[in-house]
Amino acid sequence: MAFTEKQEALMKDSWEILKQNIPENSLRFFTIILEIAPAAKAMFSFLRDSDEIPQNNAKLKSHATKVFKMTCESALQLREKREVTVSDTTLKYLGSVHVKNGVIDLHFEVVKEALLRTIKEAVGENWSEEMGCAWGEAYDQLAAAIKAEMKQEPPHQIS
Repeated sequence: MAFTEKQEALMKDSWEILKQNIPENSLRFFTIILEIAPAAKAMFSFLRDSDEIPQNNAKLKSHATKVFKMTCESALQLREKREVTVSDTTLKYLGSVHVKNGVIDLHFEVVKEALLRTIKEAVGENWSEEMGCAWGEAYDQLAAAIKAEMKQEPPHQIS
């Protein structure tokens, strides 16, 4: 099924709402990830050494912003190109970081659930199932591109 103009519009509109409060939405995003999978904290260098999610953690905000933005950009690509393309350099980096941190398929599902819940809370009454499906499809395509690159990475050697 092709990504529709309406799906793209729903994502663009919700992204505009999300961008208005990136610090709060980033914090909420990571809070939900850790509610679902507390052990995931060890996978994020900027969270590993703290007892709670810091309110003013610039790296947390930056990371969450990148996830939101890449997912939104994926939607635009799905509409224009019918596939998600990430620059080779970025994809290689994402693949290696995810392999190094031991990311598995289940982790992508946790992030997807947290992403959708965060967006739903942020957009409030503007939320619709169609909006959730659009974000979910864009995220799934981005995750598939990262997973494909992860398979190209040599296994991480523990020394």
